[in-house]
Amino acid sequence: MEFQEAKNKFVQAWGSLGNKWGVNRTMAQIHALLMISHQPLSAEDVMSELSISRGNANMNLRALIDWNLVYREIVPGERRDFFVAEKNTYKVAMRIIKERRKRELEPVVSLLDDFKSIDAKKDDAEVVEFKRMMEELGAFTSKADRAMDKLTRTEESWFFGTLLKLFR
Repeated sequence: MEFQEAKNKFVQAWGSLGNKWGVNRTMAQIHALLMISHQPLSAEDVMSELSISRGNANMNLRALIDWNLVYREIVPGERRDFFVAEKNTYKVAMRIIKERRKRELEPVVSLLDDFKSIDAKKDDAEVVEFKRMMEELGAFTSKADRAMDKLTRTEESWFFGTLLKLFR
C-alpha cells in the first residue's frame, strides 16, 4: 500500500470512529491528520488535505483546541496560525474521556439529582415507580461519573497495569 493511500484510509477510519463515539466526523478527521503530521499544519493545509471549507476547518480546529487535543504553534516567519496535535495516545484518550464526561455524563447526573425533589402523591404507583427508577439511574450514573473522574486522574502505568489485570 502506498503511503498516501494509507494516510487517507487512516484519516477516514479515524473520522468514522470519532463519529461512532459522538464526535463530529470532520473534527475527528482533522485530529487524525494533525496526529500523523510530522510538522505543524495551517488551516489552509487542513482545508486542502481534507477538501473542506475554511469555516468548517476553523470551527473544528477551535473545538479540538477546546478539547485540549490540538494546540496553536508559532512558525517563525509565518503570520498564519499553525496547529499540532497531542501525540501521546494515553493523554489523548484521557482528554476525550474527560470531555465526554463533562458534556454527556455530568448533565445526566445533574438532571437525575433534580428529580429527587419531585413533588407528587407518594401513594401514586406511577410516581413511586418513577422515583425508584430515577434513584437507581442516579446511583448508577453517579458511580460511573466517579469512576470516570478517577480514571482521568490516574497515572498511565496504573491505568495499563489495572487494565491488564482485568484481562488475565
